[in-house]
Amino acid sequence: MRLAIDASRTTSARVTGTERYALEMIRALLQLDLPFAVTLFFRDTPPPNLFAGQPELTTRVIPFARAWTHARFAAELMRERFDLVWVPAHTLPFAFSGRAAVTIHDLGYKHFPEAHPPRQRAYLNLTTRYSAGRARVVLADSRATADDLNRFYKTPPDKIRVVYPGVDVPVVGDLERVRAKYNLPERYFLFLGTLQPRKNIARLAQAFRQFKREHPESGMALVLAGAQGWLFDPGWVEGIENVIITGYVEDADKGAIYSGATALVFPSLYEGFGFPVLEAMGCGTPVICSNTSSLPELAGDAALLVSPLEIEMIANAMRRVYEDRALREDMIAKGYQRIQQFTWESAAKSALDALLQGMA
Repeated sequence: MRLAIDASRTTSARVTGTERYALEMIRALLQLDLPFAVTLFFRDTPPPNLFAGQPELTTRVIPFARAWTHARFAAELMRERFDLVWVPAHTLPFAFSGRAAVTIHDLGYKHFPEAHPPRQRAYLNLTTRYSAGRARVVLADSRATADDLNRFYKTPPDKIRVVYPGVDVPVVGDLERVRAKYNLPERYFLFLGTLQPRKNIARLAQAFRQFKREHPESGMALVLAGAQGWLFDPGWVEGIENVIITGYVEDADKGAIYSGATALVFPSLYEGFGFPVLEAMGCGTPVICSNTSSLPELAGDAALLVSPLEIEMIANAMRRVYEDRALREDMIAKGYQRIQQFTWESAAKSALDALLQGMA
């Protein structure tokens, strides 16, 4: 049997959760004893050691400037038949022959359409609906995403496999160097992610303002670490002191930023899978996160769960973590235990089962 994989996202210069998923899941899958041969398709030439040491692996670079998935990749799949095609990021080609599997990470655009440009929203809706219908099996990052697929697109539950991604704990590195690079204070609450409306930055900032009113002596800051996304509004933090916006954070610096924080505060309105929650736990950082979408699945009892719509609830969680040393230590210990459940090896084994279902 032969499996074709869209590996185009593994060579992206700026790595987000989707790119990381594609790279690490393919790497982990190739480490298993596979009952099929694998061909990886790239748009750009990968580094020579990206997927090294796999004798049964075939790689093909098929450059194309625009519409790579629906034109160039599709043409290759029509030219050469595979037993299964797997796309690890939402979008199957519109025209190709054979069986297919697809990973759908989230349907955030359905919950918060205003957070996406209209053309992007229309494209996401079209391609996700098509992909969920075309695929023989759909891998979902969480039970929340699986439920959304059934709710919005009537995808049959027996067609969906929940496969939790693995999480790589960032290396902490040189904290003082990273402090200087991003102008970080000694003590801070941290948000890490793209600064966009569904991340709920405005309410987070208001909660921090409430915390500062009660603890003016704390010296605490709120660090918003991440690139500014679509519809970023400077007014979210206007007039609130001690808010630091770092801009895009390189992967090599994330571990130090997490480890230096008093807590990660992640009151996102919607997440298909919230990598920062688990990354922070792996770095020994207490976590405050939303009690909605996939986040309770990931956090379990290792985080303080809050309603993302209630500013006072977020502020109260910040106060508790700041004031209660025993609570912080308990959260850290539980976080270390929780992160052990999310490995790329276990994710790849679950993905393999799903892919074999797609081939059957």
